[in-house]
Amino acid sequence: MPQNLKEKYETVIGLEIHAQLKTNTKIFCNCSTAFGCPPNENVCPVCMGLPGVLPVTNKKVVEFAILTGVALNCNIAKVSKFDRKQYFYPDLPKNYQISQYDMPIALAGWVNIEGKKIRINRVHLEEDAGKLVHAGSEGIYGSAYSYVDYNRTGVPLVEIVTEADIRSPIEAKAFMTELRNILRYIDVCDGNLEEGSLRCDANISVRPYGQKELGTKAEVKNMNSFRALQSALEYEEHRLMEATEAGENIIQETRLWDASTNTTFSMRSKEYAHDYRYFPEPDLPPLNISVTWVDEIKQRKPELPEEKRNRYTQELGLSDFDAGVLVETKELSDFLDKAIALGSPAKAAANWLMGDITFYLKENKQTLEETKLTPENLAGMIEMIESKKISNAIGKKVIAELIEKGGNAESIVDKMGLSLINDESELVSIIKDVVKNNPAQLEQYKAGKTKVIGFFVGQVMKASKGRAEPKIVNELLIKELDNA
Repeated sequence: MPQNLKEKYETVIGLEIHAQLKTNTKIFCNCSTAFGCPPNENVCPVCMGLPGVLPVTNKKVVEFAILTGVALNCNIAKVSKFDRKQYFYPDLPKNYQISQYDMPIALAGWVNIEGKKIRINRVHLEEDAGKLVHAGSEGIYGSAYSYVDYNRTGVPLVEIVTEADIRSPIEAKAFMTELRNILRYIDVCDGNLEEGSLRCDANISVRPYGQKELGTKAEVKNMNSFRALQSALEYEEHRLMEATEAGENIIQETRLWDASTNTTFSMRSKEYAHDYRYFPEPDLPPLNISVTWVDEIKQRKPELPEEKRNRYTQELGLSDFDAGVLVETKELSDFLDKAIALGSPAKAAANWLMGDITFYLKENKQTLEETKLTPENLAGMIEMIESKKISNAIGKKVIAELIEKGGNAESIVDKMGLSLINDESELVSIIKDVVKNNPAQLEQYKAGKTKVIGFFVGQVMKASKGRAEPKIVNELLIKELDNA
């Protein structure tokens, strides 16, 4: 995109995020919400909308929605109600969706992104629709036939709608990343974009800088990865700026992202609220949310990502980068907190978690919980390093054993004969052999090339299989070289 267009036009983005709540049963019936079951196995007359059935609200769903509102700094409504949202689609068996319109469960919150507050307009509950599976060789819209799987119908969703406060695709991605972390920390959603438990629709428009009125927006539907969200918005940003500059008429529409061509394409004209003909759901009473109930739920709110990042940098002295990486995954940060509580220095524990441990997990496609590593045995290994019983190099061997087999560091060190050699007479013997076997490097040292000491240290470490205590080696080596 020409830079002058970005200097001339401002991008305005608002997001609508659907998060599937981690309940065992659906929002208005007792059908399972388990992912990956055979098609149309988890259905009943209620979620299929058969005549004569009555929905019953799942209390856990409401609690999760309130907790989400609390975590997003929202005002929780004292009274909230459900509405019918009318539209026809093959995977919506009732031809309407039970949602919330004018009385949502939470309003007027915010999320802090790198010092900027992105306002939350509302948080409301609704049921999910089913899933269409298109088949045949003619593409999505020209497929030979389609299947409908109603397993997802009635799965509880919380919809989070932002204000139009986001000003770039990168900022949109940052917001989504932070929001997913928050939802995972409060344990209401697993945040798995691949399985569809977190989905995002993005509304984007552009306007000349200084103009108050918003431009005509386009909605990009069902982004299922952070990369897709950023890429689709970058494409739309470019398309809308060029169209505006050329004086073209921009229509309000819903578009889809095609990752194979890195383009969006029109799906349909964008609906307005009145198109859905909302009216109060007659089969469900309003939700009366007491202050006592909200206070009880507030007590369950854990330390959130932003709070944890601040604690890591301000109290533990970790860098902004380290804190950001560690807080990205709740499993990782909880593990770190437990190791620190056991006495491990924060920086040392953080380095091991971000380095060798994370590398192992990625290489083996595992989570921390799937390994044998515990905060206790990591803390034990770090204590051995801090007390000079083993070196960092030996620690790399020990950590692999702890991850794969568990146990404790001291036993592994004893069993594998990995303890540091601190005995000076033993180290002197190794050093003498190294110096004797490298006469050329000795001559370089005598000629004033003191950097060659690094070579000798490496040879001593190699000869001792990494067990020589580095600090003592340096002292003894210089004496031996000076006297040789």
